[in-house]
Amino acid sequence: MEKIKILWADDEIDLLKPHILFLESKGYTVETTNNGADAIEMVGDNNYDIVFLDENMPGISGLETLTQIKASDPSLPVIMITKSEEETIMEEAIGSKISDYLIKPVNSKQILLSIKKNLDTTRLISETTQINYQSEFRNIGMRLGDRLNYEEWKELFKKLVYWESELENLTDEGMKEIFFMQKKEANELFGKFISENYLDWVNGVGDEIPVMSHTLFSKKIAPFLKQNKGEPLFVVLIDNLRFDQWKTIKKRLENNFRIDQEEIYYSILPTATQFSRNAIFSGLMPSEIEKRFPTLWKNDDDEGGKNLYEKEFFTDLLKRNGFPLKFSYNKITNLSLGRKLSENFNNLLTNDLNVIVYNFVDMLSHARTEMEIIKELADDESAYRSLTETWFDHSPLIEIMEKISKAKGKVIITTDHGTVRVQEPSKVVGDRNTNTNLRYKQGKNLNYNNKEVFEISNPADAFLPKQNVSSKYIFAKEDRFFAYPNNYNYYVGYFKNTFQHGGISLEEILIPFITLNPK
Repeated sequence: MEKIKILWADDEIDLLKPHILFLESKGYTVETTNNGADAIEMVGDNNYDIVFLDENMPGISGLETLTQIKASDPSLPVIMITKSEEETIMEEAIGSKISDYLIKPVNSKQILLSIKKNLDTTRLISETTQINYQSEFRNIGMRLGDRLNYEEWKELFKKLVYWESELENLTDEGMKEIFFMQKKEANELFGKFISENYLDWVNGVGDEIPVMSHTLFSKKIAPFLKQNKGEPLFVVLIDNLRFDQWKTIKKRLENNFRIDQEEIYYSILPTATQFSRNAIFSGLMPSEIEKRFPTLWKNDDDEGGKNLYEKEFFTDLLKRNGFPLKFSYNKITNLSLGRKLSENFNNLLTNDLNVIVYNFVDMLSHARTEMEIIKELADDESAYRSLTETWFDHSPLIEIMEKISKAKGKVIITTDHGTVRVQEPSKVVGDRNTNTNLRYKQGKNLNYNNKEVFEISNPADAFLPKQNVSSKYIFAKEDRFFAYPNNYNYYVGYFKNTFQHGGISLEEILIPFITLNPK
């Protein structure tokens, strides 16, 4: 392995000989100079791994030298060494992107620690992460052996999301493979858990029933409306936002907001927009919506959009719950609509409540299936998170969020369902009226592998509408997707490794509910 090469610039370099000998004894190569001009020239002529730079040198000062070094090589780590603890000097040095600073007199251990912190950080973090996950792997494994309740599943899922993020930058592919095997096991057991409990939950049976799509308003949003004392309240529903994707945009929001609650709730089945989002805004299960609004509810086989009447559903929900509020409902499905809402933001401040439905993440998941370039940009979960973060950083939504903060508005961020990256095809046969979703099917005369699905033979048991008397629903579990035997190989090749929703997985069902207060 090639030795790490250090440049040390200090007008009293002779006095630092003991430190230089110490570093050389540790295997580092150290070159020295006693002025800034030479340091700038040496950086231009050589490849150094790190620079130690005295702040107070005659001639070109340390800060001037720093500026020119960074102009020449922005990625070169520079450690500023100074006798002064003046705040303005430190601020200027930090503003010029120093990697660290040390106060004279320095000792050899400080210097060594600074080198390791700046050059060995990735390796040290990687080693520590692996050790910590190996310990946590056993803990998670033992928890999976227990009969978890719905709260415990939420906490375990948060741990899995955390470790997936921590492990994604490791070069050890074996450790990543171990994690994904554990996550797959968790999804298998979660599928069984949902199959055993879902019908009881939606029918109100038992003492332990999680907050779900149709109870989200009454359990989580209504209390905010009751407590609100005149501040504008915004409900921002980002369609198809997984909990791990929330974590990526959270960092950006913390500049302007304090995160009050970071919770998870359960989507209803199917984990598809026309069911789950309509349930949120109506406070009703799908068959109840169909009964109350027979001309507005759309089934899978009906023509036209399936989420065209959310405002009407929400108006009815507010009225039923005794909230005579002035509110706005804004659905953003493209960039121009987002910009228009941002430009007209002040108009929202006269309302008691503003609902914003933002469709980008849902469009991203569909585009990833249909467009080759998006498939390449979002090849896996890590890239999918990264693409979401990039979109958010450059979207009108971040502008809107910043304006909400300045207006001292409170915010609820949530979603209707998540997505899962599908890997395993599951054969299904149905007639031509069977819906096209890859993660759930409704229809009659369905033929499938019972072990690979959660079956609801009587849709009324799950408050689901049915297209005809003999209709049933089946839901794909884990990372499976439904494929027809006809043209099977093409179908599998086209849809494998795409992000889909509608079925049963941790990623689809356990979704974020976040409350923010402006800083």
